Order: sequence, then C-alpha cells, then structure tokens
Amino acid sequence: MNPEITYVPEFKIVGMSSKMKHGEMHKIIDLWKRFRPSQHEITNNVSYHVLALQVFPKNYKTNINKDFEIWAGVQVEDYNEVPEIMNNITIPSGLYAVFLHKGMDASNTYQKIMSEWLPNSDYSLDDRPHFQMMGKNYKNGSPDSEEDFYIPIKPNHKN
Repeated sequence: MNPEITYVPEFKIVGMSSKMKHGEMHKIIDLWKRFRPSQHEITNNVSYHVLALQVFPKNYKTNINKDFEIWAGVQVEDYNEVPEIMNNITIPSGLYAVFLHKGMDASNTYQKIMSEWLPNSDYSLDDRPHFQMMGKNYKNGSPDSEEDFYIPIKPNHKN
C-alpha cells in the first residue's frame, strides 16, 4: 500500500448524516437511500464527486462501541443554499493519506490501512473526519469500482 500523502484545504459539505455503531452496515445503506433521491436539490456543488464521511469521537480507538457519525454528501461552494432536509459540515484542513480502493470490499481495504499501513508508517491518525471520494470511476456494487480513501494523519514526533 503506497498512499499519496497530501494536504487538503478546508472544504464544505452538504448532505445527510446518521449515527451508527461499528458493524451497523444497514445504517450506511439507509443513509444513501435517503440521500440519493434528494442529491439533485444541492445546487451549488463544486464537482460531480460524492463523498462518504465518518466523524469519530475522541478516543474511538479505545471504545469501538461508541456511536460515530456518517455522512453522504457533496462538496459545495458555501452554505447559502442548504436544502431543508439536509445538514452541513466543514472539513478542517490537514494532511491526508490517500489510498485508491478498487473493487467492492471497502472494509477490507480500510482494515489493511489501519492494521498494516498506519502502524508501519511515520504517521498516526489525526482527529478529523475520514472520507471517501467517489468520482466517475465509482460503480456501486461492481468489481471494477474505484474510490479514494482519505485518512486524516499527522506526523509522528520522534525524539
């Protein structure tokens, strides 16, 4: 696994969110079923990319039974036109490790990032949202699907 390490400036998202616990995959499916039919109501998006976000509470690694927030949304220019049934979130700027995921098993890719790449890297997780960017090569349910995983990182401090 060779990610691209990149700085991402602050950006704005409009979409829908839900709370879930680890393993409650049906809540992700339900969220996307709610979001997709209303996505066209977002009129000030900056690209055709769709984003999935995960906002974990502090110390989530030590208690994976805590709720965390999931989002389905798109990047927007501003919050001037947020549809009534949607919310907004600002993603703070910072360093990200970007991994290209191919295929259908996103959980396997995420597991490898967390258990293999991260512990052997010069980075640790930063306390910012994780997100996946789904562009023109994303094909839901297809083995040919591609999406980018953005993992928030910070350099490890060496003495």
